[in-house]
Amino acid sequence: MKKTGRVYLIGAGPGHAGLITVRGKEILETCDAVIYDHLVPAEHLAYAGKAVKIYAGKKGGVKSASQETINRRLRSLAKQGKTVVRLKGGDPFIFGRGGEESAYLIRHKIPFEAIPGVTAALGASAFAGIPLTHRGLASQVTFVTAHEDPAKESALIDWNILAKSGGTLVFYMGATRLEQLTATLIRKGLSSKTPVAVIECATMPSQKTMQGTLGNIAKKACQAKIGTPALTVVGKVVNLRNGFDWFSRLPLSGKTVLVTRARSQAGKLCRELLNLGARVIDCPAIKILPPPSWKPLDAAIAGLRSFDWLVFTSANGVEKFMERLFMLKKDARVFESVKICAIGPATADKLKEYSLCADAVPPEYVSESLVSFMAGKESLLGKKILLVRSNLGRDYLPKAFGKMGARVHEVAAYRTERDRGMSRGITGLLKRGEVDFVTFTSSSTVKNFAAGLGKKALLNIKNNTKWISIGPVTSATMRSYGLKVHRQAGEYTIPGLIQAICRS
Repeated sequence: MKKTGRVYLIGAGPGHAGLITVRGKEILETCDAVIYDHLVPAEHLAYAGKAVKIYAGKKGGVKSASQETINRRLRSLAKQGKTVVRLKGGDPFIFGRGGEESAYLIRHKIPFEAIPGVTAALGASAFAGIPLTHRGLASQVTFVTAHEDPAKESALIDWNILAKSGGTLVFYMGATRLEQLTATLIRKGLSSKTPVAVIECATMPSQKTMQGTLGNIAKKACQAKIGTPALTVVGKVVNLRNGFDWFSRLPLSGKTVLVTRARSQAGKLCRELLNLGARVIDCPAIKILPPPSWKPLDAAIAGLRSFDWLVFTSANGVEKFMERLFMLKKDARVFESVKICAIGPATADKLKEYSLCADAVPPEYVSESLVSFMAGKESLLGKKILLVRSNLGRDYLPKAFGKMGARVHEVAAYRTERDRGMSRGITGLLKRGEVDFVTFTSSSTVKNFAAGLGKKALLNIKNNTKWISIGPVTSATMRSYGLKVHRQAGEYTIPGLIQAICRS
């Protein structure tokens, strides 16, 4: 008889990709199946790898899977011996029906564990700069669901007590009933001048906060088109926001950045942009694949001792070269007689991950600088150079080294191809001018982005979108496609690209 699996009720937090607990992430990385809600970040689902992913809905105003259906799925998967995650926005036990699911699992003798999450009230208040308690202003806080109609005669919420509590009130899911909610609190005794803040999409780059009073917040929120999901904070602490609001002051707060880099490479860039407050759209124009054949690279590795110089033009080249080296059951001893050159600090840093130090790193991170730099170190006449890069590398390096008398052997450690998964929705966002910046990290990202979008769509993009380049070669390719280079990175690196965005 198959052993019953285990269910984990995990709080995913209010929406920010970084606000999941370490324990929650650990379980996601080893689970067999995930049943997730609408507000769960895509990054959290990525942790689950190849696990079965089942969408449960839970989006305001949209029909979702019933609680009974979700319960039965949890039971069915667990009875199959699977490790199952029920991934919820916020915290499972604060307006998350975690108690109902726990009771169901207990009735059916299914072992479970509840892993808490950052509930929306805590996330929203922190990111909006509103401490829920503060000495001299509020020594208590109450979480309330705004889904219950204040006009109901048999309400579970005692509005009289709420109005007289003197503490901070936080209403969940109340955007559509804001007028009723505020009117009821005033009618029950709270002053119409009581400070209020409504926070939409808390902790997300698209977070929007409207501040007012009980008397005018409903009108102000309507005029500002505050939508769902939204949370309402009522109390004197709201007035502290003017000094404590750190999130909206981030350099890229409210800005949308489209990243065209390969998904396998884009993690660091996306994280840094998020940390600066940007909304990041991951739109990979290329994907990194193995070369058509491993034979040329294998032969180059086998004969590495015959080369004077080994040149890497990218961190990808280093990574793929080393992966193949280890696959062939070789190690760093093969480098004992060859000098290593790396274009750019990112490539040099990748070498260090394998305990290798570059003998030469040109001051400018382009091929042209590499040639003059190496020629300045020693004569290249008769030297044998192994050039490791992608299948689409420019022919500049082989020709330039050849003119200096060197014998150049090129080998592809990987190939790049167009990523055909570009969403059609991207075209709409660009046409409507909803993207502030589009970033390009190589000529291939430009070419494949243009191919995916189409020439007509490319020409119809609104003028307020700014195109950002990582370096001169990429900039030249952008101009060849009719794209204006609004800013080029001063240092041809990912940090340099981010600085270019912030200065634009």
